[in-house]
Amino acid sequence: MKTYLAPVNEIERKWFVVNAADKILGRLATEVASRLRGKHKPTFCTFIDNGDFIIITNAEKIQLTGNKWDDKKYYRHTGYIGGIKERSAKKLMEVHPTDLIMKAVKGMLPKNKLGAQQLKKLKIYVGNEHPHAAQLPAELNI
Repeated sequence: MKTYLAPVNEIERKWFVVNAADKILGRLATEVASRLRGKHKPTFCTFIDNGDFIIITNAEKIQLTGNKWDDKKYYRHTGYIGGIKERSAKKLMEVHPTDLIMKAVKGMLPKNKLGAQQLKKLKIYVGNEHPHAAQLPAELNI
């Protein structure tokens, strides 16, 4: 039996809005990453981007369990010797509230060009407003 491959011009991409208020970060990120990849569709294929667009609102109201606000660290390097920097999840939320969700979802996508292409379909906003009303996004309950 042959595997069905959907032609690129026949892939139907829908838009969904997710309200992140009082949601747990990891549980939200797994569902969003799965939707971005298209794993919920019967035409899923590992090497084709057939996922949907996801809009996340209220990113500043996301929750972490336990002591992760203080214990979870995010690292980056400046490029200079001894230039490793770290931030706790609480500090990252104060400075860039959308980065917390973006980093969680990015870590669950493939580490290649396809993953970068799928990550571009994720739109994250602080507050309840977003500029994608013209796409008529449907509400997605997670």
